[in-house]
Amino acid sequence: MSLCSLADLPSRLQHPQVRDLAWTIISPPLLSEAPQCQRHPLSASCWSSETGLLADWLLRQDADPSILEAWLSLHSIRRLGLYYERLWQYALAQAPDIQLLAANLPIRQNGSTLGELDLLFCDDQGVHHLELAVKFYLGPDRGDGGAHTDWLGPGSHDRLDLKLAHLCQHQLPLSSQPATLAVLAELTGRAVQSSFWLGGYLFQPWPRGCRPPFGANPYHLHGQWLRQSDWPRFKAAKPDSVWQPVARAAWLAPARIPALELWDAPRYDDWLAGNPAQSRAQLLARLEADASGFWLEQERVFLVADDWPRNGVATLGTSPT
Repeated sequence: MSLCSLADLPSRLQHPQVRDLAWTIISPPLLSEAPQCQRHPLSASCWSSETGLLADWLLRQDADPSILEAWLSLHSIRRLGLYYERLWQYALAQAPDIQLLAANLPIRQNGSTLGELDLLFCDDQGVHHLELAVKFYLGPDRGDGGAHTDWLGPGSHDRLDLKLAHLCQHQLPLSSQPATLAVLAELTGRAVQSSFWLGGYLFQPWPRGCRPPFGANPYHLHGQWLRQSDWPRFKAAKPDSVWQPVARAAWLAPARIPALELWDAPRYDDWLAGNPAQSRAQLLARLEADASGFWLEQERVFLVADDWPRNGVATLGTSPT
């Protein structure tokens, strides 16, 4: 049984960080065809082959999240990408058949830092160096979308082709550098296999959509994006729907909002009247109430400025996420 059989589990969990942990482990990658080896960190673990064991562990985390909370509190986490990495570190440290050797391992040479290895661990298939990334890319509203160059981050400072180039031309080859080999020799005497894992969401332009990027996973997570001036027309198609902005720190798992935290219509209207997308793209979730009184995400959209993308893409490897 594959991890996709647990796809609905994050929405059933109550603790926000445990839900993000479950989403991190269970969610599919953006790509099924990648320029270099892509490997799920738990692919050789019993948690992948016997998904009931993983589900039971996540339910126990939800019942008592104190260990996860303590783990996350050990380091300041200001960027979503670092939070994603910490969740993976926790999962691998807890997996019953994986040995986490190092995380964010710096590689230095002559006083300069060449980079760092996101994860170094061993399982039944050997020793692995694995690079992690979680990304949110918006497809083009002009052009067909098949090219990786067409897919931009919501701040337009990141692009799918640049991220893949940085992973494949800098981060993965780092493990074969002499300075890295010396460090690895101290940690393990075995050969190290390098791969990456790229999670996240792809957002189609509203209303026309576009092709997914070349090699996209057919089961990738998705949403839509639109410019702020188009919002009234978009909202008119579902006039009774309930929308609420999602804070950047909560972009991973689908939103699950307690009834007491649901915005009323005047608060939402005031927020929207302030043109929030003008300074930064805003993620919104359409919510519906469940039987327990929580409001669950049904779909998500990025609301962007009318002149998006207004800025040029930054240099290779830049990642504001």
